[in-house]
Amino acid sequence: MKNRAVLSLRWSWPILAIGLLAVGIAACSGSQPMQSGPGAEFTPLLNPAPTSTPMPVTVVVPASFAADSEPEESSQQSGNAADPTATPTMGDAAANSVIITPEQIVAAFEDLLHSIYEEALPSVVYIRVANPAGDMFRGIPSVPEDFLWSAGSGFVWDEQGHIVTNHHVVETASGVAEEVTVFFADDTQAQARVVGSDPHSDLAVIKLEDGEWDLRPAPLGDSSEVRVGQLSVAIGAPFGQEFTMTSGIVSALGRNIRGEGSFTIPEVIQTDSAINPGNSGGPLLDRLGRVIGINTQIISNTGNYSGVGMAVPVNIAKRVVPPLIAEGEFDYPWLGVSIASVNPAYAEELELPEGTPGALVITVVDGSPADEAGMRGSEFTVEVNGVDYPAGGDVIIAIGSHEVVGSSELIAHLTYHNSPGDTVRFTVLRDGQEMEIEVTLGRRPEPSR
Repeated sequence: MKNRAVLSLRWSWPILAIGLLAVGIAACSGSQPMQSGPGAEFTPLLNPAPTSTPMPVTVVVPASFAADSEPEESSQQSGNAADPTATPTMGDAAANSVIITPEQIVAAFEDLLHSIYEEALPSVVYIRVANPAGDMFRGIPSVPEDFLWSAGSGFVWDEQGHIVTNHHVVETASGVAEEVTVFFADDTQAQARVVGSDPHSDLAVIKLEDGEWDLRPAPLGDSSEVRVGQLSVAIGAPFGQEFTMTSGIVSALGRNIRGEGSFTIPEVIQTDSAINPGNSGGPLLDRLGRVIGINTQIISNTGNYSGVGMAVPVNIAKRVVPPLIAEGEFDYPWLGVSIASVNPAYAEELELPEGTPGALVITVVDGSPADEAGMRGSEFTVEVNGVDYPAGGDVIIAIGSHEVVGSSELIAHLTYHNSPGDTVRFTVLRDGQEMEIEVTLGRRPEPSR
């Protein structure tokens, strides 16, 4: 599998130029490249004769679908009088049918997208951060503006002036920026300071300086309810083009990506809504205009969008942002292991019971909580489909009473439910036998710069 470039989405001229020359991170061992299969001929179900008149579509609306908006007596009349729960007959359905043209369907979809944009726009901001490397060139004619600044996006979190963006948007070569400039869609401009930043989730919070601000916090969704195939809308500033909207679908869930440190961000949302450098920190919205993710990275071999964008799930933001506001940081629990999900072929080679889920412990960090508790890492390798994989380590199958089905779920469970200092009971498989190991979780080490 070819190397892929994983790019953050802050728009910065010198940084982007360097990024285009960088080699991407190696693909995860558990992922496979998507192969396009042989072309299949598509046969339409309907072959209407050519006509200049739009072909209407008959939509049958069963009376039971409208029961919530109609009086109970009315909804019962369209069904069986003796049994109000009976399924309406075709005659009943025909009486409730509606004729809709394709143009009306498209127009309704356009109206939906426009409505999402109009409702979300007051909550979205364009963020500009001074580039220290460009200080010596300020005031010199013909120096590109993008060389003097890096930029990203964000959205209003609350009425107190807190705005959420990405950590890498406010990070500079000399550390996290002290002040940034914020632009709203109505041309309002404000100065803000960074109050908290978390490289592990790639999230940061900035706060507007004192002033009279008419703020509209963005409504938050629930990323645990997001489904593959649902509408997704991104709003941000790709290549510095402020307040740009793109739409697509949620194309995958449960992705793991690397944060700014050496740790993994779990349950990341993958979208094919076009996002590019400058979209960093902007919201990914659902069809109701609720934030379901914070756009953070793209996977690309060119440095531009290639159909694979990543967004930090909003449920992680709900967990991380309040401590960033209150204390300036978020303390993650630390187990001190590297892990991989156990798939069926892997389980068979490891001679685990059929259907065994879990996360295989590959390495245990010396002196870590897992090491002190006696957790065991892999000691040899096994060959699966011609590839050598680590084996012989503990397989974590449960945290307390919660079953662990893979590495992503283990990381997410610790992130959502545990804190440093918690004593946690892990159930592991070791040499085919179940055993319990109690671990007192530590505090995740700071990423090295």
